[in-house]
Amino acid sequence: MHRDTKRREALLYHAKPTPGKIQVIPTKKYATQRDLSLAYSPGVAEPCLEIAKDVNNVYKYTAKGNLVAVISNGTAVLGLGDIGAEASKPVMEGKGLLFKIFADIDVFDIEVGTKDIEEFIATVKNIAPTFGGINLEDIKAPESFEIERRLVEELNIPVMHDDQHGTAIISSAALLNALELAEKKPEDVKVVVSGAGSAALACANLYLLLGVKVENIFMFDKDGMLTTCREDLSELQKKYAKSCEPQTLKEAIIDADVFLGLSVGNVLTPEMLLTMRSNPIVFAMANPVPEIDYQLAIDTREDIIMATGRSDHPNQVNNVLGFPYIFRGALDVRATKINEEMKMAAVRALAELAKTPVPEQVNIAYGETKLNFGRDYIIPKPFDPRLIGVVAPAVAKAAMESGVAQIEIQDWEKYELELLDRLGSDNKMIRMLMNRAKTNPKRVVFAEADHLDVLKAAQIVHEEGIGYPILLGNKEIIQELKEEIGFDADVVIIDPKTKEESERRKQYAKVFWKSRQRRGMTFLEAEKWMRERNYFALMMVNEGEADALVTGYSRSYPSVVKPVMELIEKQQGVTRIATTNMMMTSRGPMFLSDTAINPNPTAEDLAKIALMTAKTVRMFGIEPVMAMVSFSNFGSSNNESAKKIREAVSYLHKYYPDLIVDGEVQADFALNPEMLQSKFPFSKIGNKKVNVLIFPNLDAANITYKLMKELNKSDSIGPIMLGLDKPVHIFQLGASVEEMVSMASVAVVDAQEKERRAKKN
Repeated sequence: MHRDTKRREALLYHAKPTPGKIQVIPTKKYATQRDLSLAYSPGVAEPCLEIAKDVNNVYKYTAKGNLVAVISNGTAVLGLGDIGAEASKPVMEGKGLLFKIFADIDVFDIEVGTKDIEEFIATVKNIAPTFGGINLEDIKAPESFEIERRLVEELNIPVMHDDQHGTAIISSAALLNALELAEKKPEDVKVVVSGAGSAALACANLYLLLGVKVENIFMFDKDGMLTTCREDLSELQKKYAKSCEPQTLKEAIIDADVFLGLSVGNVLTPEMLLTMRSNPIVFAMANPVPEIDYQLAIDTREDIIMATGRSDHPNQVNNVLGFPYIFRGALDVRATKINEEMKMAAVRALAELAKTPVPEQVNIAYGETKLNFGRDYIIPKPFDPRLIGVVAPAVAKAAMESGVAQIEIQDWEKYELELLDRLGSDNKMIRMLMNRAKTNPKRVVFAEADHLDVLKAAQIVHEEGIGYPILLGNKEIIQELKEEIGFDADVVIIDPKTKEESERRKQYAKVFWKSRQRRGMTFLEAEKWMRERNYFALMMVNEGEADALVTGYSRSYPSVVKPVMELIEKQQGVTRIATTNMMMTSRGPMFLSDTAINPNPTAEDLAKIALMTAKTVRMFGIEPVMAMVSFSNFGSSNNESAKKIREAVSYLHKYYPDLIVDGEVQADFALNPEMLQSKFPFSKIGNKKVNVLIFPNLDAANITYKLMKELNKSDSIGPIMLGLDKPVHIFQLGASVEEMVSMASVAVVDAQEKERRAKKN
């Protein structure tokens, strides 16, 4: 992407529609005067008095127990250095966003305007009563060590400097598993560390707890090896100083078992890598350029076990695997600190998780047939939904066992279910969808590319590596718009109406006419239709000149569906196409069918819509739990609408007994498993979390999805076409850029899936 465009996009993202990335929202009712009198004066006096009697009641009556402060003074912000407290705020807000979406932890970001250690510590201590935990961020070393040490000692809530310990915890988990694969013991290995800052020192300290010997760790900074003769070392660095006979990095790496890089790019050469022992473990974590290029490293040593800090290579050491869940576990037992036992519990939980069978949802997200523990998979993936249910309980247990927990969890199974329920609608599914698309990008036709928003969507699809856009429309307009938005990539642009496309139009018209000549169409009419961009684009997909099509931004849905029905065959065994919308809700992704095609489906149609929806849901790596909804519950009405749903369910129960589906059922019962189980214990979906709703008619489905989208601000992907033989998907009229990018991702994934099935057959 052009730098000016990227800069503009980043600034716009932070500025619009509301400045910043996080906000405070009420968690209690406030509609009436009575509500307000309870929220504030006079009702608020009662919890104040209870807290005054017993300070621990603050956890009972306020948000303290789920509130973390992300605190910085802006002295070491990312790769930007000392840029000041105010300039660090976007980063701190971003960290708050990650806490929320990965672990449902609320955050206030605090930017402190001082570089003085004592002033900083005093400020944090003075505001600590507000919070259940403190996450220190982007504070330069060596001050960060002293600040963290003092605050851990002097406060009775968990404090952690994630820049240090996050990387240490994740890389330690990776090291445990790498050593197992290399058949080496921690106490026997020689470790060379390039980098001697806070993260490198924290990693080395945690490696000692794994059993690595301090005399076997050789540490380097920009001035060379840490030795006892150097006078510029901090107290923490002196721990790793060797005798006054310094070696170069090249010399030290000879016969090393482990290389840990937290420094700068390209300091480890292939020649140096060749001098390491068998099964060398290389963690090259400088970003964006690792200490040695991943491809170069694996080409140099077949026996290498490698991790980086990059998402485009296996084994990414990503702090998001740790800090949300470590704080989650600490908060849930009201730990007074995050101690070494809790860090090690996180290390071992992450290491063990990488050895357990990976959910299909994760395989799909990363485009893998099956992720298995091995050299290319030594730590879990950030999208793994099991992380919160594995790491947080391990940390909580360690806090209880080490005596720093103030409350105990009794029912661990219940606690883990509560943790999984916290995942909610943080758009993980959209991220996973795009990630999967990137694993095998396809050629996607954007049939209305001379509209600015459509072109913006195509630009994102291209720049994010989701697919290869083919732009249809007026060439001059597209070129002008491309220049306006800084889309300078060389992509295919086609105007179906121009003379240069006449031969292709004729070729397409012949094929189209052949398929429609016995339905009253003439060749001249077929030629005329090929000047229309949707017909032209559909033929591109039919003729294999494109892999997928997205269209519909500027035209009504029925007018776009018509050519699709004329040109695209149905999948084998499909008699009626349909659509589903994937809604991102507070309970996770919900699929609603049929939202766009069938006005009044029969019982047979409903059964087929349910089966097609189930297949699509599984395409996203989710096991469908389906409710066929109505205004009645299990025979309480003999209305035709309710009866056809009963018939559809009966058919599915008889011929697809393994499908988890039931109805007819009212929507509130379908979405409240406890209520459903208590009233209708015989139901197949009782005590299960429904993720698919099949509606009796188009009115109900379309109105529901649009109400959810507007009233609850639920993100929507769709309508996703079901039952077509080719990957063709239609935007809603006036769809947003984000919605179009999501639909293009769906189209790519759909193309991947159809290609996979074709090869299988």
